[in-house]
Amino acid sequence: MVSEAMQKAGYEIIPVNPSVDEVLGVKAVPSLKDIEGHVDIVNVFRRSEFLPEIARESAEIDADIFWAQLGVANQEAYDFLKEKGYIVIMDRCIKVEHALTK
Repeated sequence: MVSEAMQKAGYEIIPVNPSVDEVLGVKAVPSLKDIEGHVDIVNVFRRSEFLPEIARESAEIDADIFWAQLGVANQEAYDFLKEKGYIVIMDRCIKVEHALTK
């Protein structure tokens, strides 16, 4: 529901999931490194223990913002990205935050 709402709000959503071919009518890619072009926000819907690996991959592609959804946080991933100067948001819903800015 979150990705669909953001897509309807005009954001380009590129699903990253090696287990599916398509999400919300968009071809999925197996990893962040497979995205062509610049990534503004990496929005993570995985469990907290996966965040350090995803944070490293996010830094490798030089995404501007790393966002972990509500209930998802990891101090190691947070510290890693903050030390590199990235914007890091954890344990907050992007859909809710977007709605608050409208």
